[in-house]
Amino acid sequence: MKTYMAKSSDVVRKWYLIDATNLPLGRLATAVTDILTGKKKTIYTPHVDTGDFVVVINSDKMVLTGKKIEKKKLVWHTGYIGGLKEVGYDKLMQENSPKALEKAVKGMLPKTSLGRKQFTRLHIYKGAEHEQAAQKPEQIVVKGARE
Repeated sequence: MKTYMAKSSDVVRKWYLIDATNLPLGRLATAVTDILTGKKKTIYTPHVDTGDFVVVINSDKMVLTGKKIEKKKLVWHTGYIGGLKEVGYDKLMQENSPKALEKAVKGMLPKTSLGRKQFTRLHIYKGAEHEQAAQKPEQIVVKGARE
């Protein structure tokens, strides 16, 4: 029996819609990453982009468990002397919640040109309105919501 290797011409891409209301950031990021990479498909091949498109709505209603909202920080360096910057996740989630999800998903994708291509298929919106209605995304439910 031969091992099946998918070709990029064999891939049929679908659109998925995820509502992030009351979902922990990490669980949502892993679910999104699995869809973007195509790991849930039977034709998954590591070196071929077999993933689908993902639209995430209500990113401002995501939650962080435990004391992460107070203690966790996003740290980066500008490249200049003394250019170390940091922002707390409490402020980040209020002002720019899509960026928090983007950072989490990007960290879980491969650090190659394949990962960068997969990341372009992610669309995140703060509210319930999104621009991908014409693609008729299929709504899926991610387990792990907090009530």
